[in-house]
Amino acid sequence: MIKYLPDFSLLRRNRAFGILFFGQWVSFMGTMMTIVAVPYQVYQATHSMALVGSLGLVQFGALLVCALWGGTIADKFHRKPLLLLTGVLSVLGSLCLALNAQFFSSVPLVFILAAFMVGVTAVDRPSRDAFVQQILQKEDFAAYSSITAFKNNFCMIAGPAIGGLLLAHAGLVVLYSLDALSFLFTLCTLFFVPSHANPGADRKVAFWDSLKEGLQFAASKQTLMGSYLVDFFAMLFGMPMALFPAMALHIFGAASLGWLYAAPAVGGLAFSLISGSVNKIKRHGLAISISAALWGVAIILFGLSHSLWVALFFLALAGAFDAASGLFRQTLWNETVPNTLRGRLASLEILSYMSGPKLGDAEAGFVASAWGIPVSIISGGVLTVLSVFACAAALPEFIAYNSTVDNEKGLDVQL
Repeated sequence: MIKYLPDFSLLRRNRAFGILFFGQWVSFMGTMMTIVAVPYQVYQATHSMALVGSLGLVQFGALLVCALWGGTIADKFHRKPLLLLTGVLSVLGSLCLALNAQFFSSVPLVFILAAFMVGVTAVDRPSRDAFVQQILQKEDFAAYSSITAFKNNFCMIAGPAIGGLLLAHAGLVVLYSLDALSFLFTLCTLFFVPSHANPGADRKVAFWDSLKEGLQFAASKQTLMGSYLVDFFAMLFGMPMALFPAMALHIFGAASLGWLYAAPAVGGLAFSLISGSVNKIKRHGLAISISAALWGVAIILFGLSHSLWVALFFLALAGAFDAASGLFRQTLWNETVPNTLRGRLASLEILSYMSGPKLGDAEAGFVASAWGIPVSIISGGVLTVLSVFACAAALPEFIAYNSTVDNEKGLDVQL
């Protein structure tokens, strides 16, 4: 049984990574606690699903502006100072959300601060991913993907559940303040992680040329483009999280909100507990595509559900398929992208797996406003399946990718 579990010994074997991982665990827990707060605050103040969906559009704008910029500076400058800076900005952003909730209750300010927090994340994540790749050995990438999936899904279960309880009994101010403290803790742990020289940081390359270099590398690899596009379309059409507040208030009851947010992560956590069993799978492109298509099928069945417990089951099933897709994507990226380009390629990864949900919030909200919640969810699941098949047909090298064979051929070109 142990061989099927994530390899947590990596945290002991690599002390620097263990410290970084633990700090990220705490801050991600804080983020997941507040994920229920921002859309709930907007919906409670406006009772508009379209406005909740528009929140995703605003966040997408911040993501689009900041991600590519953040990835380029992650390859151009040393990464640890960048992580310290984004840590400070995250603390300040959460504190501003708490102050707004206490004194102003301004919905426009919630939009601004939500966009700011996404922008900070878009700058932080490329540096963090590239920094992690620096301190790990290549043979540890699969184990890293497994334990990261476990951490993410654990937080996505416990975070919304705790956040929902705090929202009901303590209020928004306490919730946002705890998020600020979680970022502060993560910031402090960085001081115990040794700095690492950034390969290529001293190259005298103009910003736009550096960005172009990263984009050209990604565009030349069907394996990378396929991993981005499949996940983007799956999240664009098949992620109905913007509808959860309305579903809780009008269909399943207010107490179901935390369960709806947590259910996908329950399935994801269940998958992560056996993720060690799939580390031998080398057809990563095919595995990503199958997982994403099954996500879409599960979302269709969720949209057809009338019972809360049936709906939660299919959401959990969708979460398991999403976790599988994420594990294979993370391993593929770390195995095929050289560290000199890791920040810039991480920014494209962020655009693929974060812009989809943000635009998906808008898509789901607008369709639900026009035709109702079930139509929005079911149509999104159908479009997810169709888009996965389209990507598979258009990108045969992505589907045929075999990490053992292709890496031995030298397709993970080092620059």
